[in-house]
Amino acid sequence: MGDAGANGAIIGVLVFYFAILIGIGWWASRESRSVSGFYVAGKKLPSWVIAFSSNTTGESGWLLLGLTGMGYLVGFHALWIVLGEVIGVALAWALVARPFKEYTDRYDAITVPDYLSDRFRDPAHAIRIVSAVIIFSMVWAYTAAQLTASGKAFSSFLGTSYEGGVLIGAAVIFVYTSIGGFKAVAYSDVLQGVLMFLCLLVLPIVGIWQAGGWVETMAAIGAADPALLRPMGEHGMSVMGVMSAISFVGIGLAFLGAPQLLTRFMSARDRGQISEGGVIAVLCIIVFDIGAVLTGVAGRVLFPGLADHETILPVMSTELFPAIVAGVILVVVLAAIMSTVDSLLILASSAVVRDVVQKVFRPDFSDRRLSLIGRLLTVVIGLGGLAVALPESRMIFWFVLFAWSGLASAFTPVVLCSLFWRGTTRAGALAGMIAGFLTAVLWVLLVKEHVYDLYEMIPGFAVGFAVTIGVSLATKPPEGAGAEMDDVKRVVGGPFTRARSEG
Repeated sequence: MGDAGANGAIIGVLVFYFAILIGIGWWASRESRSVSGFYVAGKKLPSWVIAFSSNTTGESGWLLLGLTGMGYLVGFHALWIVLGEVIGVALAWALVARPFKEYTDRYDAITVPDYLSDRFRDPAHAIRIVSAVIIFSMVWAYTAAQLTASGKAFSSFLGTSYEGGVLIGAAVIFVYTSIGGFKAVAYSDVLQGVLMFLCLLVLPIVGIWQAGGWVETMAAIGAADPALLRPMGEHGMSVMGVMSAISFVGIGLAFLGAPQLLTRFMSARDRGQISEGGVIAVLCIIVFDIGAVLTGVAGRVLFPGLADHETILPVMSTELFPAIVAGVILVVVLAAIMSTVDSLLILASSAVVRDVVQKVFRPDFSDRRLSLIGRLLTVVIGLGGLAVALPESRMIFWFVLFAWSGLASAFTPVVLCSLFWRGTTRAGALAGMIAGFLTAVLWVLLVKEHVYDLYEMIPGFAVGFAVTIGVSLATKPPEGAGAEMDDVKRVVGGPFTRARSEG
């Protein structure tokens, strides 16, 4: 009876939360009847929405299950991830966001391939088509990883089958994303981000308190395995230890140019919103990441010997809190998952509808018809991710990072060069995208295990930058690109100056 009552309380909280999400979808549906409305909320979002939306999209079930699990597994060595992500988020908002927003407003761009195609004067649409292929392939892997997290969460909290958990999570995401488009995604991200913030503020404090306090927790961790307290982990200052730390820091590089995050800057009401949102985003990521690592560390003391270290947060929630609170924490886990899946579905849908259907094949289609295609495609793409997730429960931490690195290696070097180097050319951008993407994928498949498990984003970035720069030096930049960049710099100003009036 006790278990039935607890599960009933958890299910009640869950149903209430799902109802709120679907309500947000219906509320946002009026904005989603045009292509711009469906994919960037008509570029009308305020600072606090884009700040929470960018962080929750960047973090996902990877944060609450993957990073807490990594804190459980390697202890304080996981803090290198925190350092990398804080640096990445801070640089993205300080250096990238405002010039990117200025460029995309000038071009009336609503996707990253839109921006790149206009920036490099690409009438053949090669950049759009290559972008769509890369985004589509990585979004399937990324979505599958998040739905895997959904399966693990439901089975840990409610004892459902893994497959049942995957299906429930997928169904709710498909409904509110396809109804409300990007506006529903962004505002639901705010709700999800606030819940994640509170959870990762409270859970490590309760966990450490239950373990006897900070001093007792550190003593118990040191007794279990002294390597858990060392910054360089079990490998110390060896080549393996240093490579592991570099790989963890490298995770944060993606914040500088992953397309699902750049879309947030594009959807801001104006550049002033970006200046205000940066402070919120950095403070939020610090609490998110440190809270996740400390939750895992406390969990290692309280629940040693877990078969799957990525279930530590659900285990702590159900064991340390009343059923109603455990229900809220399950909602938080699902919120993290949904905040990423919905964004990925919108990203992949936009790459096809805007960048292939509208711009290449059928520019004559009406906005209403295109947004309808977008809704249907959102569900179709999600079903593809579902097909990958259902057969097997994978390790969320590394599966997410594979897709994260593929997208970031393709786009970040090219986007940064396009914003800050006038010599970047169309041929350089196209070659850099392909080279960065293929390097990240082939590194995982063929090389990684032979090079100290160095994270694939690092060679992906290195090759992406090298090829973009090398090919650009051998080809001619678009006419007028240099003067345009100078004007953007004049309007935007330095990274730490206040945004000028939009008047």
